Order: sequence, then C-alpha cells, then structure tokens
Amino acid sequence: MSARILIVEDDPGIRELLRVNLQHAGFTPICCDSAEAAAAELQLGTPDLIVLDWMLPGRSGVDFARELRGTTRGRDVPLLMLTARAQEGDKLQGFETGADDYMTKPFSPRELVARVRALLRRAAPETTQTPLEFAGLRLEPETLRVFSNGEPVDLSPTEFRLLHFLMRHPDRVLSRSVLLDRVWGDNVYIEERTVDVHIRRLRLALTPGGHDRLIETVRGGGYRFLPQ
Repeated sequence: MSARILIVEDDPGIRELLRVNLQHAGFTPICCDSAEAAAAELQLGTPDLIVLDWMLPGRSGVDFARELRGTTRGRDVPLLMLTARAQEGDKLQGFETGADDYMTKPFSPRELVARVRALLRRAAPETTQTPLEFAGLRLEPETLRVFSNGEPVDLSPTEFRLLHFLMRHPDRVLSRSVLLDRVWGDNVYIEERTVDVHIRRLRLALTPGGHDRLIETVRGGGYRFLPQ
C-alpha cells in the first residue's frame, strides 16, 4: 500500500509538479488548493503525510497547521511546510506551529521526495510511543496497555499490535495482506484468514466497553478503524 500524501498548494504549476514527482516516486498524491479543501479531505481519511504551502488563499498554511496540531486526527501526521519565505524567523514560526520539516521555493523535486521518505520513516507506526485515544478507547504503546472507558483490556501481544496499527490509521481501509505485512511482518508466511481470527478476538475483548463497533469490516477491502 503506497503512502497517501496530501498536497495543499494553490499554485497549479507547483501543485502539478508535486503530484507528478510524488506519484513517480510511488506515493499516492491527493491535491487541494486551499486549507478549506484540505480540511474537507481530512474528514474522509487521514493521510500519511501533508505537504503544505505557507501562503494559501483565505486561511494561511500556518493557521491551518496550528489548527491541525490541535486535533486528535492531525496531531501526529508528518507535515512538510513549503514556502518562498526563507528568513530564519519564518522557519522558526513554521516549526513552532507544528511543521516537521521546511523547504523553500524554488525547490529540488528529488530533495523533496527524499525528505518525504525520511519523514515517513520517522513516523513509522511501529516506533511511535505516543498514546492514542478515540471515543474512550486508549492505547499506551510505552506501557503496552489498553483501556476501554477507563477499564483495562486484556490483549495478546499480536492483538495489541493489530489494534495499534488500526488506531494509527483511522478511517483507512486496510487490506488483510497489508495487516499481515505490517503487524506480523513480511517474512512471516501465514494465511490471510489469520487476520480475521485476531480481529474477532480483538472485537470480543473490546465488546464490554462497546468499542468493538470501532472496527468495521469493509466487504472486499479489509478492515477500517472508525475514530468515532
């Protein structure tokens, strides 16, 4: 599954340059020309990374970044700020509002792709220790604990990793093959129906708190974690 990159850029030429280069690099680009359009896109699902222009019509990229970091869905999404403003004070403002990296225009498409890859590696869900919480379901990677409405949930290590991966990708349809690769590892050869068995056990463990409803079966697609 290729990483989904949300491009928020109002200049059609630069937007197309970003789209072509990111697509050529194997990513799935999604293009928006304003903060409002990007906010609407985020309601449909969380991207793996956002490339955000500073100067946007209406709401600026800086304001959008600040609002994004204040939400549960957007607080951990890697953010690459793209702008013509090259002064040190501008860069500091960009980082202070939540940018993970900062590139000035004109930019090298090859360097931008390299930085995107570096940000995605740093944000790998297997390494993050940030607690996740949706609708009263809380997962703590550092302590390997899960709470449903404040009550502890007993999960096996595999079920914990499975729930962690699902919660790190809310609203995304994740196929069984992707879950096998990312939760069990791509060097483990087991049948895809193994995922169904563990999903069933995971739902059973989450049923007392009513959080089994957050794991949706998508017919012909796989599974999706619903953040609400």
